[in-house]
Amino acid sequence: MTNCSKLIKERLSRPDGRAIVLGLGVSNIPLAGILRGMLPPGRLEIRDAKTCEALAPSLAKLFGVSADSVPAGDGEYSGVRIRTGAEPAYFTDEELAAVTPGTVLFRSPGIRPDAGRLTEAVAAGALLTSEMEWFCSGTPADIFAITGSDGKTTTTTVTSLLLSGSGRKTFLGGNIGTPLLDRLGEMREGDAAVLELSSFQLQTMDGPAKRAAITNITPNHLNWHTSMEEYTGAKYNIFGDGTELLVLNAKNPLSRAAAERYNGHVTFFTAHSAPGEGFAEITKGRPDSTAVWLKEGFAVMSDGSSEKKLFAVSDVKLPGIHNIENYMTAAALTDGYADPEVLVKTAREFGGVEHRFELVRTLGGVRFYNSSIDSSPTRTVAALSNLSCRQIVICGGRDKHVPFDPLAEALFEKASAVVLTGEAAGQIKDAIGRAAASRPDGGASLTVIEESDFDEAVRTAAGLATPGSAVLLSPACTSFDRFANFAERGDRFKEIVNSLTK
Repeated sequence: MTNCSKLIKERLSRPDGRAIVLGLGVSNIPLAGILRGMLPPGRLEIRDAKTCEALAPSLAKLFGVSADSVPAGDGEYSGVRIRTGAEPAYFTDEELAAVTPGTVLFRSPGIRPDAGRLTEAVAAGALLTSEMEWFCSGTPADIFAITGSDGKTTTTTVTSLLLSGSGRKTFLGGNIGTPLLDRLGEMREGDAAVLELSSFQLQTMDGPAKRAAITNITPNHLNWHTSMEEYTGAKYNIFGDGTELLVLNAKNPLSRAAAERYNGHVTFFTAHSAPGEGFAEITKGRPDSTAVWLKEGFAVMSDGSSEKKLFAVSDVKLPGIHNIENYMTAAALTDGYADPEVLVKTAREFGGVEHRFELVRTLGGVRFYNSSIDSSPTRTVAALSNLSCRQIVICGGRDKHVPFDPLAEALFEKASAVVLTGEAAGQIKDAIGRAAASRPDGGASLTVIEESDFDEAVRTAAGLATPGSAVLLSPACTSFDRFANFAERGDRFKEIVNSLTK
């Protein structure tokens, strides 16, 4: 992996050294604080598309003041230049002319590396990097990194619990938890940094992990990535020459295909093995690898010569076969580091991550589940499989240019009604219509209601529920048409559900 940390420090220490932070998101607030302490006044610039008023809470955190004390407009404040309300990645001709090898650009994950005029700035001598690249190249801790289209947050959390529960000092971060860059000073060799990494973060990274896992790869974020090939390639950036173990989904073609680009040790996992299928079939083509699969009610691991039980399926408190695979992934990733007893104890006790198939309450015999994290059709399909009862599902939001047809088929199989809301409501309805046309009953088994207001959509879903059924918020879309993020959406759902009286 490129020593990005060294490059950053070298460039910023030059006489012409300066930093431009592109987007003051959650992870870039501590980054800006570090840069502010490193650079002379006037050498740090913050750019954000939000207005200065909307950015006030973030600026207040950075400067350690109240929100009403931050500047009301662009300019220099406490030695930091601030530019708001414009595309952060856009540079005027004059600004490009001022770029030197001492210019370091830190992009937020949501900003493409070729956005605006960034490629021109790099051609002029600037270093384009990110908070996560700096952290990964600067930490002395062992990096255990997880990516994938689905399941990475739960897998990352469980991995962290297994390592910390086994006595290793563990730091949880990346795409979840808190930013870790400003905690580098606390880390020592032998510690563990457990990171969830998104394709946005990985787009420009280079094999940061000592141990890496790809839970699965399915179409996602195609409103940001230029193609499925680019999205997949970003996921593959999680491993490199310094990676000692790569954990891959044996039954997911694009996850499994990563093994073709990796020469180290691979562990393949699957909870979907056929009867009688074992080590040879799961590891086909890679006999020097390890396999994890289900056998007689247990998750087992084998290197081809010996076999050991990891945990019983009945041990896992979290519902759904996908969570069995999440535990398989975490167990494989921490094999040799985590105690077997800790794995079983965690499986039995861990109740899940907020906004991920979270039971909010039971009212009048109806269970209400918040799975706001489900921002893709495949996640919603997986969530639907968790319950045996017929469900009333709330779907919709902003789409990612991913087909909704598989979701429509799953809704007919698992739901009695779906309430559609948000920008993508019409697209999901069209997919349901296509699926209905091929069904014997013409789709009459599924009630479809459109409700533009999110709050009313939740109340409508609750009104359709009967004792023994469940209401599930599983949007299959991002939250950005209405909410700042999935957590805000899930919190609003819980607030409404907890206010219901019948």
